[in-house]
Amino acid sequence: MAFLGIFGKKSEGGPLRKHAERVANKRAQAYDRWESIQALTQLRTREAVEALLPRFTFYVEPSITDQEEKDAAFAGIVDAGAVGAEPVVAFLKRADSISWPLKMLDKIVAADAVVGYLLDLLNGMDTEYARDTESKIQILSTLAERKDARVADAVARFLSDTNESARFAAVGAIIGQEAVAAHRTALVNALALEDSVRVRNRIFEALATAGLSVEPEQERVKTRLTPNYSLDAKFIPRKKG
Repeated sequence: MAFLGIFGKKSEGGPLRKHAERVANKRAQAYDRWESIQALTQLRTREAVEALLPRFTFYVEPSITDQEEKDAAFAGIVDAGAVGAEPVVAFLKRADSISWPLKMLDKIVAADAVVGYLLDLLNGMDTEYARDTESKIQILSTLAERKDARVADAVARFLSDTNESARFAAVGAIIGQEAVAAHRTALVNALALEDSVRVRNRIFEALATAGLSVEPEQERVKTRLTPNYSLDAKFIPRKKG
């Protein structure tokens, strides 16, 4: 693995390389892997953080061992502080799931910096078909929970994503930023083209809550009404019942 290249120094390469290889090895003996995790967590260096991160790429049985090892590696990375930020961001960019690296970043850098890293990652993602969309959906869902002036504009293009879950999450992110009024036109246009009932319901709910009209697209929107919503005389969505 590429990260092992950092352990080439004669003075420290041997022990660090050994521990890094153990931590990254799913088939290593659990007690050996635990010993190496403990050794690396004491170093609190960038190199140690890089060696600990691969532990979050696999699962071992029993589940209690897996959780204990990950918790210990997590604590070691967090204890390393700011020196771990760069390797954690690099790991975030290549990870299948953003959950663990996001938790780490929340502990070692400022909240606005975390949002910035997520937006940089999102900026490199497309709205066209992709085999794996999990990271994109996770990022959009996470951004919905974090208030930042940059978010709404960044997620708006995903209202037309080919993936339904990504579109649903994009609407949620705009709602989460309380930016429905600012992006009313984009939401109404998306609504007029949307096939998914749950996405349409989410947009209708957002517009209804904000008291926003769908004009001048009311005729197109009428064809997209769901059983839960109607338009009033001012073409503002209203929930039935």
